Formats: sequence, structure tokens, C-alpha cells
Amino acid sequence: MTLREIGKSVTDTVVKQVGRATSRLQESRSLAADVLESDDAVLVVFDAPGATGSDVQVRFADGAVLVRVDRFRDYHEGFEMLFPGRGLSLDGRAKLPDGVNVDAESATATLTDTGELHVHLPKAESDDGSAAVETTVDPDDA
Repeated sequence: MTLREIGKSVTDTVVKQVGRATSRLQESRSLAADVLESDDAVLVVFDAPGATGSDVQVRFADGAVLVRVDRFRDYHEGFEMLFPGRGLSLDGRAKLPDGVNVDAESATATLTDTGELHVHLPKAESDDGSAAVETTVDPDDA
């Protein structure tokens, strides 16, 4: 093995390790989210880049919207993975404002073409706060 081959091998190993560390860091951070409120609903907007409708799970529990995105890497014919830097399992949590009661059973989740997940929660008259509702994003909305 030549010095050049050893150098390339070491460089490839370092690049892959940095990529994996970057991926783990992304997976350990919560997805960015905005919480918006109107007179009749709460809208939570998460960044969900690269997700499709079947990749997304949305839950409401303990006064917060919880999101799980399990993405997949596409295979690109003729290319080799050098830097696996994108996290594949992403989680998000957005706490709703105190005192806001929502009808989690009537919530909808829509994934936009730009990679935003919109979770629309209509307001309710009263709520005991103990509801836990899980839904997936309708593929027709993705």
C-alpha cells in the first residue's frame, strides 16, 4: 500500500466518522417549529425536509404536539456515499400555550411541497389535558 493510498483511506474514514457524528447531532436536536394561534385554532409548523407523508407520525400528548419523521436515503445509481450527514430519524416537540384547549381528535397534519409539516389543532371549549392522539400524514396531502 502506497502512502497516497494510506492517506486516502485515513481521509475516507475521517469523513465518514464526521458524517455519522453530524447525522447523530441532527437526530438528537428537536425539529424547529413555530406555534401560531388564531381565535379558533392553533397551528404548529415544523421543518420536515426530505419527508414524505408516510414518513411522518404526529401525536398530541400532555399539551404538546409530538412529531416523528423517519426518512430514507434514496439510492443514486453510479454514486458512492462519502458523507452520510443527514439524520434519518428526526423528532420534534412543540408545547402549546398555557390555557389553550384544543380538540386533538379533529387535528389535521399536512406536509407541504417545501418540506413544512402543518399541524392544525382546532380549539375546544374544554379539555382535561389527558388525551393522547396519534395520526399519520395523509399521503394525498404530501
